[in-house]
Amino acid sequence: MENYGRVLVSGIAVGSLGRFLLLKVDYRQYPSFPRGYVTHLVLGIIAAALGAIAIPALAEKEYTAVTFLALAAQQFREIRSMERDSLDKIDQSELVSRGSDYIEDIAKTFEARNYIAMVTALTVSLIVYLSGNIIAGVLAGIVVFGSIVYSLKTEKVGDIADVIKASISFDGPLLMVDGVIIMNIGLAGVREKYLTRGLAARIIPRDDNARATLGSIGQRQALAHNAAAQLGIRKDVDQPEFTPIARRNTESGDIVLAVFPMEPDIECLIEAIKKTPVLESSKRKPLDSPAGRKAAD
Repeated sequence: MENYGRVLVSGIAVGSLGRFLLLKVDYRQYPSFPRGYVTHLVLGIIAAALGAIAIPALAEKEYTAVTFLALAAQQFREIRSMERDSLDKIDQSELVSRGSDYIEDIAKTFEARNYIAMVTALTVSLIVYLSGNIIAGVLAGIVVFGSIVYSLKTEKVGDIADVIKASISFDGPLLMVDGVIIMNIGLAGVREKYLTRGLAARIIPRDDNARATLGSIGQRQALAHNAAAQLGIRKDVDQPEFTPIARRNTESGDIVLAVFPMEPDIECLIEAIKKTPVLESSKRKPLDSPAGRKAAD
């Protein structure tokens, strides 16, 4: 059998490197470091190996070996289930939960990143096999990797809406943000805390697509979680009055959010909201339909 060492090694190396570059621990602290890193790196290396070995298998007419790619796809779907289950358990101990939509979005992302490693490795091994040039294969892999990552770039809330400061007020026991009722707060001491140290923001959709997307309960829960995760929250268990809630103005479609943060900085709250990802499961595009466009006119 012809020596396919360069083909395999270059494909596995570039595919694994691509998976490593996609690993990132930020304010969400997921995947965890170092245990989560190890899990995802090993899975990335396996994905790269499966992608790299496909070309030598085809070249040797070992067509049954290619069925491993189908098996890998099945295993990567199991990764999504594994991540979903893990995050669901973690979410039970969060002071402000992510919500099922946010968790599903994260799980899909981890599944997709293994496919990226596989396709990158497949591209590198194919070019190296055809040209015999490792540099050409690596460059092709970089182009494919960059193109896929760019095409899968997640929209942020700041891309579809404007975020401005809002005012907190009370109508009796009712906490209100720019005239929208948030919740009923019976304790006078808690109402005073909101008036002196609470923050609020209003999210103004730029079109009907954004209005429908931001109206999703899952998207609003992601906004509340991100605000609490980044600014901190003055809340403990069994204190629902301090739980940030994003409500919808049913007249305009605007979203308002009130929080009682550890760091009462309105500019930071606005930035946290703008950087919240638009969840794939929450995206709505009524303007893409004839009825939606006609209704918006």
